[in-house]
Amino acid sequence: MTRAKICGLTTAETIDVALDHGAAFVGAVFFARSPRNISPEDAGPLFERARGRAGIVAVTVDADDDLLGRIGAYLKPDFVQLHGHETVERAAQVRRLTGAGIIKVLSVSAVEDLEAAAGWEDHADHLMFDAKPPKGSALPGGVGASFDWSMLTGRSFAQPWFLAGGLNPKNAAQAARISGAPLLDVSSGVESAPGVKDPALIAAFLKAVA
Repeated sequence: MTRAKICGLTTAETIDVALDHGAAFVGAVFFARSPRNISPEDAGPLFERARGRAGIVAVTVDADDDLLGRIGAYLKPDFVQLHGHETVERAAQVRRLTGAGIIKVLSVSAVEDLEAAAGWEDHADHLMFDAKPPKGSALPGGVGASFDWSMLTGRSFAQPWFLAGGLNPKNAAQAARISGAPLLDVSSGVESAPGVKDPALIAAFLKAVA
């Protein structure tokens, strides 16, 4: 069984669908340029329904102290996902500011990009290998891009890790099988339009990896 994270949730309905179909993690995005952006103040009560049922993840991109403080105060996440150019030193600061664990995203297009994982062994609770976004993209992820999953075949890492990038209900099982990923992360692959989660696609994705 592969566990999954449904990311970029913004409504009670879609959070409930994710929880009811066995999502291990649910994610809220705090990045102004994302169509999935939500405020910590709005996310707090919305995601409280997931407390104790799934890991609550705050997705950030080089967030400043003010935003991180608000995330910690209102959402009280289990994990903060670092999707920018954060250093290990910044990760330690994020832990202190939010009281949460760390998921560090590493962008991948070539096998050499996997080498960055070693530098995070003692600093992250989870790693996430995501496809590098297309050139000129305003977003660091959530754009449906993918990479060659076979680059991860047979590899092991100190931390439990996620595979992300271009996943959807039709390819999720294959991606898990080829890569060996214990965890999958999906956002745009379960949407009917940018930022609009489709309950049927969420259910189908989670059924595919159950």
